[in-house]
Amino acid sequence: MTDEQHEEPDSTAVRVALWRALHVQVDAPPHVFEDEVGLRLVAPEDGWRRRPDMDPLATRGFRAAIVSRARCVEEMVTERVAHGVTQYVLLGAGLDTFAQRRPEFASRLRVFEIDQRGTQVWKRRRLIELGYGIPDWLCLVPVDFEAGGDWWEELCHAGFDPGRPAVVVSTGVSLYLSKEATAASLRRLARLAPGSTLAMTFMLPAELVEDADRPALEATKPRAQASGTPFVSFYTPAEMLALARAAGFADVRHVSGTALAEQYFADRTDGLRPSSGEDLLVATT
Repeated sequence: MTDEQHEEPDSTAVRVALWRALHVQVDAPPHVFEDEVGLRLVAPEDGWRRRPDMDPLATRGFRAAIVSRARCVEEMVTERVAHGVTQYVLLGAGLDTFAQRRPEFASRLRVFEIDQRGTQVWKRRRLIELGYGIPDWLCLVPVDFEAGGDWWEELCHAGFDPGRPAVVVSTGVSLYLSKEATAASLRRLARLAPGSTLAMTFMLPAELVEDADRPALEATKPRAQASGTPFVSFYTPAEMLALARAAGFADVRHVSGTALAEQYFADRTDGLRPSSGEDLLVATT
C-alpha cells in the first residue's frame, strides 16, 4: 500500500463534517448552514447516523453551535472580500468545504487550507476521486506539527503574500493548543498586512458555561483525552482579548456564542439552539 492509503482525516474533523450534514438532514428548515459535501468526502458506512456521537437529540446543541460559527465565518469572509481582500487562510481547516460549495466566490480568492499532513493527503485524494479536483486558487498546505513544522513558513512557501491583507480563520483549534502556542500564533498574525482580519474560536472555562450545557462539556473531556486530542486550554473572554491586544492587534472584539444564537436561531419554533461554551475572537490589523 502507498503512504497515501495509510493517511486518514482527524476524527474531530470527521465529526464536524458529519454534524454539518446532520443539520441539513434532521433539523427543520430554514437551515442555518447547508453543507453535505463533507458527508460525501467522508463517505461513512451505512448507519452512520446511529453512531453515539451522531445521536440527533443528544448532539443537537453541538451541531447547532458548529453551523452557527460556520455561518458567521463565511459571512465575515464575504464582507471582507467585498472590501478587496483576496487571501483566505484556514488554520486547522479540517474538512472545510467552502471551496467546493462556493467555487464562484472562492475562485476570486487564494484559499489556503492548513492542517496536519494525514488530513491534507487524504482530503486531496478524496477531492480528486469525487471530481472536485484541486483548482489553482486552492492550496492544501500540510504541516507536520508533531515534528515541529512551522505553519507560517509552509504557508508562505505555498504562495501566501504577507504584504497583502488576508482573512485568517481558526475554528475549533485553540482548545487543543497550549496558551503559549496560541499567544505565539497571535503575535505572528498581528503582523499581517493592515486590513487583515482574524476570527478565532475559543472555549470558555466550565464556570462560564450555562448550567444546562456544563454536564455535556464535562462528559466530553475524558472522551477527547481517550481519542488522543485532549482539551488543553480554556479562556475567559477578557483573557482572550488581552492576549490579542498584547500580540499587537489594532482592534479586538468578543463575539459570544449567545450573540450568534440570537442572530441565527431566535425565530426558530423547534427549540434548536447552540450549546454554550465556545466564543469567538475577531481581531483586525
